[in-house]
Order: sequence, then C-alpha cells, then structure tokens
Amino acid sequence: MTEPGQRPNAPVSYRDAGVDIDAGNALVEAIKPLAKATRRLGADADLGGFGALFDLKRAGFADPILVASTDGVGTKLKIAIETGRHATIGIDLVAMCVNDLLAQGAEPLFFLDYFACGKLDVETARTVVAGIAEGCRQAGCALIGGETAEMPGMYGGKDYDLAGFSVGAVERGALLPRRDIAVGDVLIGLASSGPHSNGYSLIRRLVADANAGWDAPAPFAPGLPLAEALLVPTRIYVEPVLSAIREIGAIKAVAHITGGGLVENLPRVLPEGVAGAIDLASWTAPAVFGWLARAGRLETGELLRTFNVGIGLIIVADKSKADALVAHLAAKGERPGIIGELTAGGGQKSRAKGSGSGEAVRLSGRLSFTSH
Repeated sequence: MTEPGQRPNAPVSYRDAGVDIDAGNALVEAIKPLAKATRRLGADADLGGFGALFDLKRAGFADPILVASTDGVGTKLKIAIETGRHATIGIDLVAMCVNDLLAQGAEPLFFLDYFACGKLDVETARTVVAGIAEGCRQAGCALIGGETAEMPGMYGGKDYDLAGFSVGAVERGALLPRRDIAVGDVLIGLASSGPHSNGYSLIRRLVADANAGWDAPAPFAPGLPLAEALLVPTRIYVEPVLSAIREIGAIKAVAHITGGGLVENLPRVLPEGVAGAIDLASWTAPAVFGWLARAGRLETGELLRTFNVGIGLIIVADKSKADALVAHLAAKGERPGIIGELTAGGGQKSRAKGSGSGEAVRLSGRLSFTSH
C-alpha cells in the first residue's frame, strides 16, 4: 500500500524513513564554534574526523594516569523536554562526569557527548550542546567530539537522550584517595546547587502527586517557576578543588555525592577500619529538600539515600590544614564547611546508622532546611 500522492514502486530515501542527513550536517556546522571555544592545550583538532585527538605531552603531563568517567542526566531530562527548557541540561551532563574525575584527583582533559532522538530538531540540539560547551568551559576541558543519532521509532515526539564521556589525567604520585587517610582527618562539605541530577524520578512523582504545573510558582524558590527551580544545573567543582589540591596540599580524598547520597558515596573513598562521623546539624539544607521531604513524607534515611541534601562534594583533609583549605575554597566562590571527621571502625560498607562501632558512616544531629 502506498501513501497518498506516492507512485507505486517509487524509490524510498533515508529522509522518507525519518532520518535527515542534511539536518545532521547543519547541526555539526552549528556546534563547531561552540566546540572551538572550549579548546585547551592538548586539544587542537577540529570536529569532523573519525576520531578525536588529544596530546598529553602538550597538556603538560610527565607521568600521567588516565581516568575515565561516563554518565547521563537521568529523568531530569524529562523536565527539560516537557517544558522546552534545554539551556542548562548540558551543564548537568558535564558535571556528572567531571566531578567523578575529581574523586581520583584528575584534571578533566576532554569530553565527548552522545545525543539521541527520534527526529532531530537542530535548534534544540544546538541549545543542548551549547550547555555542554558551557559545562566544559567551567571544567576547563575541551569538547572534542560526539555523536548525534536520529533514530525514528526508538524515541517518540520531542524526546531525546544524553550521555557523556570524559577523560582526565593525574600525575602518578597525586592519585586520590591517598593512602595516609587516618582517624582524625576532617570532612569538609561543599554546598550543592540543589538536587543536582539525582532523584528526579521521585521528584517528578511528587510533582505529579501534587498536581503541580511546571510553570506554577516553586513553593521553595519564590519568583521562579517550578521547572526552572528544579532545572538549576549541577555544580562543577573542578577549578576550586584542583587549585586547593595543588596549592594547599591537604586533600586526601574526594567523594562526589550522587545517587545513594552521603551514606553510600563517602564509604567509597575510605579504607577499611575507618568510618565517617557526620553531624547533620553542621549545615542547613536548601529549601528544596525540605519541600521534597514534606511532599513525599520522606523519612530522614530515605532522604539521605536519595538526595545530596545540600552537600555536593565531601573532601577528606588533614586536620592541621583544614582552616587554610576552607579559606582557600571560600575565596574560590565555594561554600565549604566542616561537617564531621573520621573515626575508627567501619570500612567499605554502604550502610549508615546513628550509633555503633561498625558502620561506614555514623550520623548525629538533626537535618534542618532553609525556609526559602
């Protein structure tokens, strides 16, 4: 059976099957200036080759270890798609990868993205990639390549998906976590910008249960629509933390607080026999987490395992240099604070309790939230 107006046995093109090669070429041309703006030493090639190049020697490394990370943005994407707000979701993509590189002490060198959709909208894709380029600029890494896949039948309507891949490097003697982590080291928390890119399946469920519209005023952020308040991008910690590692020299480990929260991510960087003692009263969590706790009637344990509750990164540091480290990070624009210390016990476990001697993370105090 032929479509109306189509001749029997007429040739069928790739465009007829739903894939527009010309649109893909137009996107490549549109994003070339964005990628060029992220160039750094070691990344000098243009987009368009079959593989992307990076020169480690030109980047200044002598005996480097490469560190790789890949991630996505999760269902936070659905809010961007449903509301047409695509400008910052690319920052999230970069942040989720490069903040993981920091946990090894690595400097992000380059980034590649994967954008998949059912039907390519050049302007939407360009806006997304512009956000990726901005994230790369914040992280000091080069956007050296990527892939755009138009796959009709795989994605419906305006849906698209994102994945990112980043590679960093660290000199062999500077790899984190260090081996001298010990009882008495302090835990320094760096403030998050909100939920970052975790827990959005629960967030979207709570928004739906409340029958809240994405353009309705955010109950936790006066003056902002709900969608805009929930799309605040993940904070990128690269520049301040790398400068602290190099200039203060007190950082022994870094934990990126993503899915699983404080209680499951901090143990990933601690050796056997050492536990983290965290005082929940030592910071005030942003209002969004209080709203989520109330909207979902979430117990503290569930809240802590799902969200970062205001702490996007935890640094394990030498106690004798903690004040200097906090001052340095504050001068770089971060909001650091001492939230606990390392004690005996624990090890590589992902459970947290209020007391006892065998848990990897011990919690005390009561979490509080800002009013707005």
